[in-house]
Amino acid sequence: MLTLHRAALVLPDPADPTAPSHVDGAVLVRDALVEAVGPYPELAAAQPTARVRDWGDALLGPGLRHPDGHRLLERAYHPDPREELGDAPVPDGLVGEADEARCGASARRGLQRMLGFGVTAVAGPFERASVRTAVARSGLVALPGAGSAGSVGLPPVGLPGAAGAVWSLDPLVGLSFAEAVHGRLVVGGRADFAVFAVFAPGEDGPRAGGCRAAVLGGRLVFRRR
Repeated sequence: MLTLHRAALVLPDPADPTAPSHVDGAVLVRDALVEAVGPYPELAAAQPTARVRDWGDALLGPGLRHPDGHRLLERAYHPDPREELGDAPVPDGLVGEADEARCGASARRGLQRMLGFGVTAVAGPFERASVRTAVARSGLVALPGAGSAGSVGLPPVGLPGAAGAVWSLDPLVGLSFAEAVHGRLVVGGRADFAVFAVFAPGEDGPRAGGCRAAVLGGRLVFRRR
């Protein structure tokens, strides 16, 4: 299936200030992969039968990576809505928890909520089997954490263990947009991207909490209502 995602501004590589951007741009997705990136009028003319998702006055770019996945998925507890505790992570809520089923369910809720912030990749390491399973089944890209073999030294969001540490599911709380994006939108690459409110002049990227939609492997997995 061909889907054309249109937005007021498409940034295929926000981490590279010299990379081209597309005003009234679009990303053409075939199944799970990016087939084309460019101006919307050109892509629409080339693929007139493609389904169009028009995101209007929005910015479309690569999804975000969360560099603090170990702490947020293995230490923090993500409440079940039936518990009426809200949906914010409970710091250290899983420390000492031996029930793997409870840890796995918490991780699944945390991963689903991360999608609501445009997160498409999350860094470990993940030591609990239930959490590793939850990450693998979520469809998010699993990345090595800082200090892990093969790590690229991803910094954490906030300062783990420090006074005032940030337990946020939104990477944009602690990182700039250019620091937080995961990869680039390239032809033949996996169609993982997010849609954000267009940032104001003078700002270096979308604000925290500004995600409108997330696409993972070509599937729309989150849409803010």
